[in-house]
Amino acid sequence: MTKKIQIASTYIGGNMPIAIQSMTTTFTNDIDKTLQQIDTLKKVGCNLVRVAVRHQEDAKAIAALKQKTDMPLIADIHFSSKLAIVAIENGADKIRINPGNIGNEQEIKKVADCIKAYNIAVRVGSNSGSIEKNFLKQYGRTADALVESALYNVHILEKYGVDSIVISVKSSSVLLTVEAYRKLAKRTEYPLHLGVTEAGTSASGIVKSSIGIGSLLLDGIGNTIRVSLADDPVQEVLVAKRILRACGLENNYVEVVACPTCGRCEWNCMPLAQKLEKKLMQVQKKCKVAVMGCIVNGIGEGEDSDIGIAGGKDKCIIFKGGQIERQVSLAEAEEVFFNYIDDFLKQKNE
Repeated sequence: MTKKIQIASTYIGGNMPIAIQSMTTTFTNDIDKTLQQIDTLKKVGCNLVRVAVRHQEDAKAIAALKQKTDMPLIADIHFSSKLAIVAIENGADKIRINPGNIGNEQEIKKVADCIKAYNIAVRVGSNSGSIEKNFLKQYGRTADALVESALYNVHILEKYGVDSIVISVKSSSVLLTVEAYRKLAKRTEYPLHLGVTEAGTSASGIVKSSIGIGSLLLDGIGNTIRVSLADDPVQEVLVAKRILRACGLENNYVEVVACPTCGRCEWNCMPLAQKLEKKLMQVQKKCKVAVMGCIVNGIGEGEDSDIGIAGGKDKCIIFKGGQIERQVSLAEAEEVFFNYIDDFLKQKNE
C-alpha cells in the first residue's frame, strides 16, 4: 500500500479510491471561462483539476479561482521555479513539475522550500519527451531512464524536507509506460499518477489509455489517473470512469450491457443502448441493464441483469431478474423501457 497524500479536501494513495484528474483547456487567467470548465468537469465526476501556468498572470489567477471553487487545483509548471513559487503563494493545492525542465538542484530547492512552507503536495512528472540529458545518455529513451530521472528528483525534494510527493513516468508508448510504472512501483511507496501522455485523438487515445492505465490498475498499481486526449476534457473524465468501472474499481453505477449487433437483429437496438448509457452515466446506484438484439441472446445473455429488453421483428420483451415482465411493440419499446428503469431506480432509493 502506498503512502496517503492530501490535496486540499481530496486524498490519494493508501486505501483511498482512485482519483480522476483532467486539465483545463482555457487560458488560466481567463477566470470566468476557466471556472466554467472546472465546474463542468466537477459535474461529470472529476476529482482534481490541473491548470496551465504559462506566466505570472496565470499563477496569480489561481487565487481568484480558489475563491470561487472548492475543486482541488494543481498548477502545471514548466521551465520556471519562479512560476511554481508564485502559484503556490496564490493558493495552488498541488504543483506538477517536470524534472527535465525545471532547473538545477538549487532551483528545485527553492520550490521545495516553498512547498514545505505552504504544506502542499507536488507531482514529479517524468516524461519520455524531456528526460534529463545524463539519464538519456546512460539509459537511452527507456523505462529505466524515466524511473531513474523521477527518483533522482524525488530524492532532491526529500533532501529538503518534502514528503507529500506523487510520481508519474509517462510516455506516448503504451509498452514503455507500463514497463516504467511496473519498475517504479517496486521502488517507491509514494502514490503514482497514471497516464499515457500524448495519447492522441479520441479514437486512438481511448484505446492506448485503456490498455496502459487498465493494465496497471489490474496489477494493483496506481492511485490517480488522467486520460490524455486531444478532445474535450469532459471526455477524458468519462473515459477514466469507464476504465475504473471495467477494472472493477468503481461499483456504485449503472452498468449497461448490450450484445454485439449481427444479421439476426431485426430492430434498431444500438441507438437505444447508446441513449440509455448517456442517460445513466452519472447515476450512482449499483444496477445492471441489458439491451439485447434478438431472442438468441435475449433473456439468456441478460439473465443476470436487474432489468433488460430484447427485441424481434415487430415486438420487444422487457424482463426483470430473468423473468418476462411485459411484451411491447417496437414503437412503444423505448418509452416503456425507460419508465421501467426509472421506477426500478426509484425503488432502490426506498
